Formats: sequence, C-alpha cells, structure tokens
Amino acid sequence: MDLQQEFEAAASASKALPSKPDNETLLKLYSLYKQGNEGDVNGEAPANPFDFVAKAKYQAWEELKGKTREAAKQEYIQLVNKLQGK
Repeated sequence: MDLQQEFEAAASASKALPSKPDNETLLKLYSLYKQGNEGDVNGEAPANPFDFVAKAKYQAWEELKGKTREAAKQEYIQLVNKLQGK
C-alpha cells in the first residue's frame, strides 16, 4: 500500500476510533489532514473574533507551514494508529 492509500485508510479509520480524542488531538488530526491534502495554509484567518473553533483550526494548520505533504500524511497515519491502539 502506498502512502496515499495508507493516508486515505487512516482518514476512514479516524471516523471510527474507539473513543473520541480530546480537543488538542482533534486539532492535530485536522491540521495534519489539511497539510497532507492541501499543503500550507491558504486564505485569510477567520475574521469573526468569536468563532473560536475556526480560529483554532486555522492556527493549528498554520503551525504546520513548511511541513511537506508526505511528512504530514505519515504523521497523520501514525497518530491514527496510536489512537486505535496499534
């Protein structure tokens, strides 16, 4: 299985984890997934100062700026495997 296939399998597996991860882990999953799929963050940060979820997601993704898509995919796969208890 190549990296892209493993990444897609991990994305599917992340939706059926044995228990819901904490918010920090969810942000890590989100940011690694976005970086792996799209690369560096694009667009403007959320304008609404009270949209805390959107701001947290944007900031988490922005922190990965410069990380290659391949490295992000690999980290994502490792994190999902860890959450599954593998």
